[in-house]
Amino acid sequence: MYLKSIEVHGFKSFANKIVFKFHNGITGIVGPNGSGKSNVADAVRWVLGEQKIKQLRSSSMQDVIFSGTELRKPMSYASVAITIDNSDHQLAVDYEEVTVTRRLYRSGESEYLLNGAQCRLRDIHEMFYDTGIGKEGYSIIGQGQIDKILSGKPEDRRELFDEAAGIVKFKRRKDAAQKKLENERQNLVRTNDILSELEKRLSPLEKQAETAKLYLKKREELKTFDVNMFLMELERIKASSNEVEQRLSIAQDQLQEASEAYGLTKQEYEAVEQKVADADRTLEETRAKLNDTTVGKEQMEGRLNLLKEQIRSARMNDEHIMSRLAAIDETKEQRESEKTNLLKDQEDNRRVLAAAVKKQEEQEERLQKLQKEIEEEEQQIEAHKASIIELLNKKASLKANRQKFDTMMEQVQIHSGELNQRLVTLQTSEKAYRETVLELEEELTEIEGKIDRYTGEGTDLEGRLNEIRQWMQKNNDLLQERQAAYVKQRSRLESLTNLTERYEGYGNSIRKVMEQKEAHKGVIGVVADIIQTEKKYETAIETALGGSIQNIVTEDEDTAKTMIRYLKEHKFGRATFLPLTSIVGQKRRKNEEALQEKGVIAVASDLVSTSPRYKAVKEYLLGGFYVTDTMDNALQLARKYKYTLRIVTLDGELLSPGGSMTGGAFKNTSNLLGRRREIEELTKTVEKLQKEANHIQKEIEEKKKERDRVRLLLEKQRETIQKQYLRQNTVRMKLGQAHSDVKSVEEQFEEISREKQSVELQIEAIKSQKEKIVSDMEKSSATRKDLTEAIE
Repeated sequence: MYLKSIEVHGFKSFANKIVFKFHNGITGIVGPNGSGKSNVADAVRWVLGEQKIKQLRSSSMQDVIFSGTELRKPMSYASVAITIDNSDHQLAVDYEEVTVTRRLYRSGESEYLLNGAQCRLRDIHEMFYDTGIGKEGYSIIGQGQIDKILSGKPEDRRELFDEAAGIVKFKRRKDAAQKKLENERQNLVRTNDILSELEKRLSPLEKQAETAKLYLKKREELKTFDVNMFLMELERIKASSNEVEQRLSIAQDQLQEASEAYGLTKQEYEAVEQKVADADRTLEETRAKLNDTTVGKEQMEGRLNLLKEQIRSARMNDEHIMSRLAAIDETKEQRESEKTNLLKDQEDNRRVLAAAVKKQEEQEERLQKLQKEIEEEEQQIEAHKASIIELLNKKASLKANRQKFDTMMEQVQIHSGELNQRLVTLQTSEKAYRETVLELEEELTEIEGKIDRYTGEGTDLEGRLNEIRQWMQKNNDLLQERQAAYVKQRSRLESLTNLTERYEGYGNSIRKVMEQKEAHKGVIGVVADIIQTEKKYETAIETALGGSIQNIVTEDEDTAKTMIRYLKEHKFGRATFLPLTSIVGQKRRKNEEALQEKGVIAVASDLVSTSPRYKAVKEYLLGGFYVTDTMDNALQLARKYKYTLRIVTLDGELLSPGGSMTGGAFKNTSNLLGRRREIEELTKTVEKLQKEANHIQKEIEEKKKERDRVRLLLEKQRETIQKQYLRQNTVRMKLGQAHSDVKSVEEQFEEISREKQSVELQIEAIKSQKEKIVSDMEKSSATRKDLTEAIE
């Protein structure tokens, strides 16, 4: 990574656009004082995000924009762009070249561009962290800053060392994290204050919430009941409206018919009245003419009374006017005929009168005699005539009553027929309604059974869903534990691998030699790389090896010689080499009987494993050490063999020939021998944790699918139950309406039955009245006959 070019336009003294191109090697910008050399460094510092105006040797940020001269206008903006070659991808971006641009306008607006795309200043800072490039980086040192660095505070100098060490990014992230953490702590304090304040309100709010929940529940129930009541009332009103419309239609038809009949009857009645008036006038004339004949007059008066009674009867019953009118016409013709006869008789009587006058004188004497008798007879006749007229009036009244009762009987019989027809209709309707009730009750029972079944299935599904949720919660926690353990162990593995690959914990000379391992194939590795042992023997073996654990194993002496020369030339320090061609292990061990002593485990070389080609190295380094379990057994062994043995305990105490003892608190921070074993164990552990996590993740995904399937089934089940509830409400409304219809039919049936009984009683009463009228008419006829005979 290196700086390729700097493009400056309108920045400080650079009025014209200028591009500085740099190549590999060292490039210097030279010129006399005041030519703007420092402005180039200021431009680089400015484009990398410098915000302190004093660092740019200006009094305000607007001063960095070219302010013009006597011959040139000032610029409206300043722009600087630097291009960096990133072919080695030292910068964490995917571009081979990275161009950072900063622009500032006189209006105060500014912008940062990364390869032509707008970005934040923070993005630029984070990109250049740990590269030495930046406004605070050690790659840009301005005038007077060397003295400032040398005489400055240790904290200021530390920033340069942190930048060089590559930890600035992590320190910035740490500071940002600590700042966020402090903000979160403050937020937590405020949250706790709010929670403590809200907890005081919790108890009343719980009561209010319960009341609100109860209110909402009751309100929903009330809404449901209101809707159901409205629907039921609507159905009842519709049925009543239909029935009323039917009755209204029938009543309108009957009214129309009655109106037409009334008009016809009124016309007929007026005609009859006219005829009656004419008859009255004729009767008056006839009565005037019949004054001379007392008998004729009396007969005419009787007949006239009879006619009046008949007319009165006709007025009382309009339905019999036509028949009465015919009778009146007949009577009128008879009266006309009688009138003619009477006129004729009158003429005859006049002639007879003239003859009679002559005889009158003769008969006066006889008349006087008979007159007394006639007066007596006339009194009797008048009395009988009055009785006859009274009987005629009574008879006419009885006839009128009989006709009225006949009409009433006919009407009552018609009404009784209508009632019978309505009873039959109601019985049919009641049967149909009862069948509907039975069908609706069966349907309601079926729906309730389905609801119970679906509710049970829904409960089972909810139970299964809860089981899946609990299982998923448990396995999610387990997965998080496994993933956390996996990340932790993997981080540990990567750290150990990096330490092993970089040979951390080894001396500088060892690391430098191992860096040449690829170039010199004869370099095999350090002793810790070629031997392995069990964990419980690691402390004893590493103690026995001591500094030899960092010895470098080579194929031959030439390789060792070359590496020693390499260390000398570069002054990297010293190292011990173990060439396989020159190292000879112990062929015969002294004091082998010591292996039978108490507490002796084995010779150290027997407790490690290695490739057969490295056996000599193993014997050379560890063949002379005896490993014991405790310090006491080690001391006893050393005393027995006169302190001539090398003994090491499992806890790391070392007894050397001659009686020296090494021990104490063993602090093994490097654990060079156990790194390979720990890496292998961590690799197995990481693979195991990854497999377990993948297996749990797979099971969780399957459970998620099952959960989604159960949720879908539960939603469908709830929709089905909702539909069944709607259907249940509908059927219940219909059933209620059907019960109401049955009850209405029963009430109508009872009402019609009572009305029919009343009609039957009326019929019986009318029959009794008619019988009485017939009996009275027969008696009146007999009495009239007797009186007529008496008159005659």
